[in-house]
Amino acid sequence: MCGIVGYVGSRPADPFLIQGLNKLEYRGYDSAGICQLNHEFYVCKTKGRVSDLERALKHTPLKGCIGIAHTRWATHGIPSDENAHPHFDCHQNIAVVHNGIIENYRQLRSMLINEGHIFQSDTDTEVISHLVETYYQGDLLEAVCRAIQELKGSYALAILAKDQPNQLIAVKQDNPLIVGLGQGENYLASDIPAIIDHTAEMLILNDGEVVRLSKEKVELFDRSGEQITKKPVSIQWDPVQVQKGGFEDFMLKEIHEQPQAIQDTIAGRINERGELDLDREIPPHLFEGVSKVQFVACGTAYHAALYGKHLFETLMDIPVEAELASEYRYKRNLADDKTLLIAVSQSGETADTLGAMRLAKAKGARTLAITNVLGSTISREVDAVLYSHAGPEIAVASTKAYTTQLACLCLLIAHFCRLKTGENLAALLLALRGLPDKMSQTIKENAAALKAYGEKIRSASDTFFIGRGIDYASAMEGQLKLKEISYIHGEALAGGELKHGTLALIVEDVPVVALLTQPELADKMVNNLKEVKARGGYVLLLTTDQESDFSDVGDQVLRLPEIHPLLAPLLTVVPTQLLAYYTAKARGCDVDKPRNLAKSITVE
Repeated sequence: MCGIVGYVGSRPADPFLIQGLNKLEYRGYDSAGICQLNHEFYVCKTKGRVSDLERALKHTPLKGCIGIAHTRWATHGIPSDENAHPHFDCHQNIAVVHNGIIENYRQLRSMLINEGHIFQSDTDTEVISHLVETYYQGDLLEAVCRAIQELKGSYALAILAKDQPNQLIAVKQDNPLIVGLGQGENYLASDIPAIIDHTAEMLILNDGEVVRLSKEKVELFDRSGEQITKKPVSIQWDPVQVQKGGFEDFMLKEIHEQPQAIQDTIAGRINERGELDLDREIPPHLFEGVSKVQFVACGTAYHAALYGKHLFETLMDIPVEAELASEYRYKRNLADDKTLLIAVSQSGETADTLGAMRLAKAKGARTLAITNVLGSTISREVDAVLYSHAGPEIAVASTKAYTTQLACLCLLIAHFCRLKTGENLAALLLALRGLPDKMSQTIKENAAALKAYGEKIRSASDTFFIGRGIDYASAMEGQLKLKEISYIHGEALAGGELKHGTLALIVEDVPVVALLTQPELADKMVNNLKEVKARGGYVLLLTTDQESDFSDVGDQVLRLPEIHPLLAPLLTVVPTQLLAYYTAKARGCDVDKPRNLAKSITVE
């Protein structure tokens, strides 16, 4: 969602604040703003991207060694200069930046207006600055603690008071917030990449925690103002990882990073004999007596959940459901103490996924998360967590986070199979160890052809992705990638469903991307493709079959390395990622920051 940064120290604040905004712009880029304090507030905010803010700053000098800044993904109020953060109280004494949604802002706004407060924006955030103003009597921490008692919703806040030039107050509730610990200076941000260049020592805030930063120290409190203590964690990310590293875009870099990311995911978990060790991460008792597995996730992570469902159904005799987290809470739910709820979320902060997990937990379900972010909310609330170790992913469209989620699901199914049946699934695990090389080969051998195909379909209005069995989940992810960054409509179907309606849309030269990796379904899939070719569709076929002649059903056939059939989705997704990337580039789209989207959806 939105991105927040804050700084207090002895140096001018704006270099860190602008650098931090640029690193968090994947969280939102409808508008941006900055506020520094030096006896008075120095403010600049504008509709548009951080680059627009930087241009505006050439005519708006800043002063101060303490400041807050914000890059916005709009929820309440259109993108505009007025709705850009920070927001202020009536007398310009309190400045606030906010990530999240204040659910009761209408009631609070009406109450405050009746009390004489004057609002300047359409945002929910502005009620916070006026609430703090109401309670402020010289102690900013006390005023903030009193104000948040009245807020309902999700929020990460950073707050300054004009007459408190040496302190910054921040609050975390259902949205991520990280404190970076420096020498004579301290930092605040929504996510680690904004801070990692400056320090590896961080405090990862829990819900309801309030922090007061000065250049000398960081103090932590609960929401009532009682001081608490917490040990910092050391984040071992190489700062170079969050730069483009010579690639034109972060998305392309992250596609190419997938072989290493998979290697990092399985490192220390599978030995050279194909033996798995997850007991320290996933306690064996977590699966004892489980009679049902439920996956919950959103977007790309939901496609990973579909893959997980297939693995569990194929390898274990147990009912499995894969649910959209955004729908899970609003339907009849049969989770109980014999249910294992597996939540999949790259950020660990996805609001819908968190809500679904909490509902299942309240019904007695055991909970497990697959996530990429150490210390994320979901990782702290579940019974066990399996980290994907993908490293920072900056592009909004997920690539390496997705494939490492699939790898984690392979580890997980092998772990539970060993516990339930004693079988180690050594063949699957050894194939997973060999996957990074095959991913590298796939990229190297097919990038040029996919770039040419992207050029060919750049003017298409519709595309179709088809697959059967486990390939259908991959088709779902392929169509999502294409439409979210190239803005070409995509639709995914199980191959056999074409003739039940969608075949009416297959006309001359309509692009159809077909996935064929499952030997037992190959003949069925070929028949589906013949139906497509009979209507003039143009087929790009992705297959791991090295021998069959597909020239009659594929206008272009890309043969990927042979792989264990259950691992095929980790290979076929790479060409569909590259296809989406090159198509978007051919259309002149911003691949790292697609319109209307944000990396981490921390509101419902």
